[in-house]
Amino acid sequence: MARRPLKIGIMLSTTGPYATVGRAMLAGAQLAIDEVNDGGECPFELQPRIVNPGGQLASYLAIARSMLAEEGILHVLGCYTSSSRKEVLPLFEKHDGLLWYPSHYEGFETSDNVIYTGAAPNQHVIPLARHLLAHHGASAFLVGSNYIWGWENNRIMRELLHGEGGRVLGERYLPVGETDLGDIVEQIVEARPAFVFNTLIGTSSYAFLRELRAAATALGIDQPRVMPVASCSLAEPELAEIGRESADGHLSSSVYFASIDTPANRRFVAAWRRRFPELGTTSADAETAYIAIHFLGRALRLAGEPGLDAVREAAAGLSLVAPQGRVTIDAENRHCHMRPRIGRSTAEGEFELIYAAPEPVRPDPYLVWQDGASVPGRSPWPGLRVVS
Repeated sequence: MARRPLKIGIMLSTTGPYATVGRAMLAGAQLAIDEVNDGGECPFELQPRIVNPGGQLASYLAIARSMLAEEGILHVLGCYTSSSRKEVLPLFEKHDGLLWYPSHYEGFETSDNVIYTGAAPNQHVIPLARHLLAHHGASAFLVGSNYIWGWENNRIMRELLHGEGGRVLGERYLPVGETDLGDIVEQIVEARPAFVFNTLIGTSSYAFLRELRAAATALGIDQPRVMPVASCSLAEPELAEIGRESADGHLSSSVYFASIDTPANRRFVAAWRRRFPELGTTSADAETAYIAIHFLGRALRLAGEPGLDAVREAAAGLSLVAPQGRVTIDAENRHCHMRPRIGRSTAEGEFELIYAAPEPVRPDPYLVWQDGASVPGRSPWPGLRVVS
């Protein structure tokens, strides 16, 4: 029987301050769409409607409204920043659309209209905090982009540090895309924290890492060793944007790195290199978009129709062997069970793995039943306060 065409939305910023991430996500989605369509098991042929919001919140809103209300699209893979996701979420709820959100994020959200295929906070910030406290020290400088990703992740890190008797030596925020960072770099070098927690995104982060390295080097400070920069978002394609002289020694907490040595990841990396040689190394952003499309294809096959209720029900509990390992959509909160990892960047634009959880960790977006499974070495912090 001939497959029915199904238009799906792809709403990713391939220009603007976080274009490198958007291009990786788009490529991961395109690779998966080809595989789903070529596989022949999905009763629908996925036909992507690709639109670039350019990193502008107003554009996300206009695009989502057009896709959902005017074009009748039911499934959209899109958004990188939480601000863009929160901007469009009311439209998905109004028009019975399903947003496939392919990004790590700060948590404290669940929606019947979202499938979250990126890491939740107990899968990235908590393992990273424990690693930093165990191996680098208990004083931190927090710097971030001025929106909910930076606010919430820094709040969690601050609570964890205070619970262990640590100190936050400074906390600064900048608009997304801001690259005037001299004052903040000067404050950090003067404060000499045990580590810097970086929640800047895109061009702001790249400029910050270059300037901090240059300032520390000028003072004879071995920055990666003395005060490493750690984040929950830095990925392989971004290392090339930073530049070889400043790209090494940064810590990143993620569920996927291109250096993972498994059969599934070797196949994914090989397919990526064949299809997108101009994009360099693949990344967590590409991989979470890739698995979102594969989950959509499987849910459509089980549901037999594209409606919100049927696909959402079919997606609950779905599992696949992804490049990162086995990933399962949690039936209760529609986030994914994933295996936390920590990598250290190299000048060659890759990450060497320095920590991997022994098994996938159940997503806990509200940090309400943290059981320590995602935390290397110790029980959870009893003093962590949950703030909505």
